Amino acid sequence: MRLQCALFHCPNIQSDSDLTPTWLLKVCAPVLIPTITNIVNLSLTSGHFHPILKESVISSLLKKPTLDKDQLSNYRPISNLSLISKIIERVVKSRLTDHLDSNDLLNPNQSAYCKHHSTETALLYIHDHLINAIRSQKLSCLCLLDLSAAFDTIDHNILITRLSSWFGIHGSVLNWFESYLTSCSFRVKCDKDFSSEHISSCGVPEGSVLGPLLFVMYTTPLSTLISSLSLNHHLYADDTQLCSPSILTTLTQVSPTSRLLCN
Repeated sequence: MRLQCALFHCPNIQSDSDLTPTWLLKVCAPVLIPTITNIVNLSLTSGHFHPILKESVISSLLKKPTLDKDQLSNYRPISNLSLISKIIERVVKSRLTDHLDSNDLLNPNQSAYCKHHSTETALLYIHDHLINAIRSQKLSCLCLLDLSAAFDTIDHNILITRLSSWFGIHGSVLNWFESYLTSCSFRVKCDKDFSSEHISSCGVPEGSVLGPLLFVMYTTPLSTLISSLSLNHHLYADDTQLCSPSILTTLTQVSPTSRLLCN
């Protein structure tokens, strides 16, 4: 039943990697579900994500309609992955989320990609802190940090280490994530033309199911580092808000200690 839900939650958008339209697979779901289930179970039990499932086609998407179309930095690369790949990712994401929830491992200062959290909860947190500072007649400073090309900055070795040391993921499950992350191939599509194939050495595909959750887990130590500096903070994906009455004196400590994030 969970696998069938994962299939029907996939949008009817056909990837260039798929020979069969998504809508047709949904229509034939009663016949195909047992076979898809075997593929998913084999991937999870073996700790192996097949290389074919790691092939993606990248299309460029203008971040905002008002931006200059001739400026390459104004485009966001979106990875189009195969349907089977997304189904396996949805199953893994569901089980991973259950593991994080049941063991209280999610970062309480992160509002992105978390159940019952949104941009609204992030804004309310900062607004509440500023209002309380004003009532206490304290001078507050808000520092906004944004990480460029955030999903591309993920170091696979560091992420695998954090999955093990921070989130208690070991054995064949950890092997599966390592297989999922390494040697991902992609081609770039422009109109009807495709580039040659390239191998990605870092990052997670923007457009994948697991990518956002893995990014949140990857940046979790950032909260521990900021808290050690006695700074109030909140995160929404790659956006970090630092807010504290003593922020002007504390920010000088951020630079020398930021190297701890790489350990």
